[in-house]
Amino acid sequence: MMFMQKAVAVKQLKQKSCQGDREFLAEVLMLNLLNHKNLVNLIGYCADGDQRLLVYEYMAFGSLDKHLHDLPPRAKPLDWNTRMKIALATAKGLKYMHKANPPVIYRDLKSSNILLDENYQAKLSDFGLAKLGPIGDRSHVTTRVMGTYGYCAPEYFMTGQLTMKSDVYSYGVFMLELISGRRAIDDKRPQAERSLVVWAKSHFKNRRDFIKLVDPQLQGRFPMEGLYQAVAIAAMCVHTQASTRPLIGDIVDSLTYMTRRDTSPKLRKKYGD
Repeated sequence: MMFMQKAVAVKQLKQKSCQGDREFLAEVLMLNLLNHKNLVNLIGYCADGDQRLLVYEYMAFGSLDKHLHDLPPRAKPLDWNTRMKIALATAKGLKYMHKANPPVIYRDLKSSNILLDENYQAKLSDFGLAKLGPIGDRSHVTTRVMGTYGYCAPEYFMTGQLTMKSDVYSYGVFMLELISGRRAIDDKRPQAERSLVVWAKSHFKNRRDFIKLVDPQLQGRFPMEGLYQAVAIAAMCVHTQASTRPLIGDIVDSLTYMTRRDTSPKLRKKYGD
């Protein structure tokens, strides 16, 4: 759709839905409070009768999940460096939210909510479930469990206690998606492989097994040291104990260092050459 000679994306929320109204208000509030290059830009909104419309900047390459899971025939899969660039941009957007005053917990980090522009620059979208985080001496906020199955942190799923580390867990699942090209939950796979986290954890103990996690579409083109670091980040993020997970700022630092190294020609040769 064109808006003032500019391409935009329009999202229409469900009519006559209390949840839709809450998500609409939350999204408008959050995107008016937050402004960062790795968060999708809200251009405008409309609330007229039962109609709830949100107008965003247009992201030419659509959602990340399409590139990982529903790639059209003959389309080129994302290469390793592009995947790590997306991982870093996503972490930067999340860091900005967690560092806001008051902090904001995203609560719905997943590949379908990561949008890509024509340069594969990643931006977080869909803030309808975002929640203001704990302030002062509070360690968490308690809320009704929302989000997407397969991405929810176990402590949040079990107790409704939400922290920034809940987002970090979801980020770990997202990171595993980038590495493996697999869905967070895939009922078409054998029982032991349906949960991406459960399957991946079976390969975490031995670095020699890390290669089994890699998306076959990469055809062996990735730096081994980069793989070790990426899997290590994902493994820490999906740790069962929330206190053991890293801060998102630490992830940004690690990925910044890693992506600078991975762009060198020396590390882009085909694995095994």
